[in-house]
Amino acid sequence: MLLAFDTATPRVCAAVYDADTDTVLAAGVAERPMKHGEQLAPLVESCLAQAGVDRFDLTAIVVGVGPGPFTGLRVGLVTARTLAHVLELPTYGVCTLDVLALEAVATGAVTEPFLVATDARRKEVYLASYDADGTRREGPVVARPADVASDAPVVGAGARLYPDAFARPVGPTEPDAGWLARAVAGERVELLDPEPLYLRRPDAVAAADR
Repeated sequence: MLLAFDTATPRVCAAVYDADTDTVLAAGVAERPMKHGEQLAPLVESCLAQAGVDRFDLTAIVVGVGPGPFTGLRVGLVTARTLAHVLELPTYGVCTLDVLALEAVATGAVTEPFLVATDARRKEVYLASYDADGTRREGPVVARPADVASDAPVVGAGARLYPDAFARPVGPTEPDAGWLARAVAGERVELLDPEPLYLRRPDAVAAADR
């Protein structure tokens, strides 16, 4: 029984997944974007309640490691580590872009090499390239859309935000926690340590001494 969640994008998502039956027992998405710290814990509790699963029934914690903004990733990773420590469970990290790629291939949204682009703010995107089977070839990187413009299919919210650079947007646009859990249960993506993938320095830095 896996608990999965991702805080790498403005939209927090969570799910409870039964690996024995390949069933998403419950899934939810936070209603207010950019409120990761306020919404993740209630969302997790709601998913557990909907699934009828106690915390002690869980066998692993799965978390998206980004790339994403410093604050959002920190909320997700700290929560994952804390739950794993308290419940004595293993924790698996997954690149958020890989989850979007897996869902795109599995649902038939793409059938050729493609890109995944998510919003990095500051008029930039987080970007990675994949082959037709969903295996990551290059990236992730953070870049200006004009510098990585492509005619290939582009999965993720970045394609919708910058249509001049990405002319072939395809779904999905946001990571799905159910697919995050499936990715780990089926070992269909590279499994990572639960460490944040920032790609850029945080906006908040310590003040320098005078």
